[in-house]
Amino acid sequence: MKNLDLFAQAGQDKIKSSAPLAERMRPQSISEYVGQSHLLGDGCLLRRAIEEDKLFSMIFWGPPGSGKTTLARILANETKSKFVSFSAVLSGVKEIRAVIDEAGQLHNEKTKKTILFVDEIHRFNKAQQDAFLPHVENGLITLIGATTENPSFEVIAPLLSRTRVLILKPFSEEELITIVELALKDERKGLGKYYVRMDKDALRYVVCLSDGDARNALNNLEAVVSMVQSLPENKRNVTLEFVREALQKKALLYDKDGEEHYNLISAFHKSLRGSDPDAALYWLGRMLLAGEDPLYIARRMIRFASEDVGMADPQALVVCMAAQQAYHFIGLPEGELALAEAAVYLATAPKSNSLYTALGSVKEEINQSGYLPVPLHIRNAPTKLMKEFDYGKGYKYAHDYQDSYVAQDYLPEKISQKLFYQPKGTGFEKLIKDRIDAWKKGKKSGDD
Repeated sequence: MKNLDLFAQAGQDKIKSSAPLAERMRPQSISEYVGQSHLLGDGCLLRRAIEEDKLFSMIFWGPPGSGKTTLARILANETKSKFVSFSAVLSGVKEIRAVIDEAGQLHNEKTKKTILFVDEIHRFNKAQQDAFLPHVENGLITLIGATTENPSFEVIAPLLSRTRVLILKPFSEEELITIVELALKDERKGLGKYYVRMDKDALRYVVCLSDGDARNALNNLEAVVSMVQSLPENKRNVTLEFVREALQKKALLYDKDGEEHYNLISAFHKSLRGSDPDAALYWLGRMLLAGEDPLYIARRMIRFASEDVGMADPQALVVCMAAQQAYHFIGLPEGELALAEAAVYLATAPKSNSLYTALGSVKEEINQSGYLPVPLHIRNAPTKLMKEFDYGKGYKYAHDYQDSYVAQDYLPEKISQKLFYQPKGTGFEKLIKDRIDAWKKGKKSGDD
């Protein structure tokens, strides 16, 4: 039996040694863990919970490669708990029940606590998430969920109320440099046995490509080292130029179905509204390079043209529609310039949300006052009977008057004094404001 155990252990070591660098370098204790000092620093919430062996159910919310799985495993090691891990992609209610049954047995025997780690917990449906509730509430399991999505939208409210959401931040550049340097020096788990030397700027470039993702940084490092490890030792010096050629194009952090999608379009929208063409072009470029649908961006700019520029520059809507048509006509990559032109036009255009506000006010008024009848004098009267009921009686035809304008009420009597559209006097809207003010003045003098 002992020989069999040794054989099994040897097999596990072989699998471990052939695992990706990111897996081999996964820290096993808090002392080895780099980063997340806001959670693990002296006196911080999670650090105290570990030291006092008072872990609580929690959800780790953070971007890919921020150490969610690693930290969950460390929590189990540090508190001597049984660690059970499964992915929401591959597991269902049946597997959850099996884990709960085993946790109940351990609890009754008073041997170990059970930490249930659920990766990608946002992929569980409501019924699956509901299955955790009673067992989290009575303390049978300590649930640690991991998600890259905003828990507010992806985790059911009852489960959120029974857990604490802890935000894991992307690793800083200095933290990633530390992680990568450790991997380069470690001869047992890392790449130290290859004696590869990396220039400082080459190392920093590897880190910069990772977007705060430790797994990405280690994967990049492993790819670079694999290209020189078979060379003579005196030629295993990695330069910045070599790294650039080896890794070529940066993989930008972007998930078209996730939060980053909304973060970037929000940054783009707010840059346009803030009249910053440089920032608008930057966020546009970020989205295009990450693979966002250009027509989605065009749709958002068309909306912006009406919502945030409005009548201050009615030409903005025309420019955006032209950009959409131009992209549709010539495609990539030339069509991107049309989108850039529209973005700069919107950013530098005068701004007014008067149109957007006016439509909102109209809808609110309709909801409050209901469907008021159309005044008789502006009703159509195509039949004799309608004319007998005074349909159209007293209507003044504007073109019969000077400047094609005549003072006349067009709103229902109950709300005849309401003002919905109130131009700000910005850009072209100033001309509109002056025109409306003149009409109001003429109407008032006519009433007098």
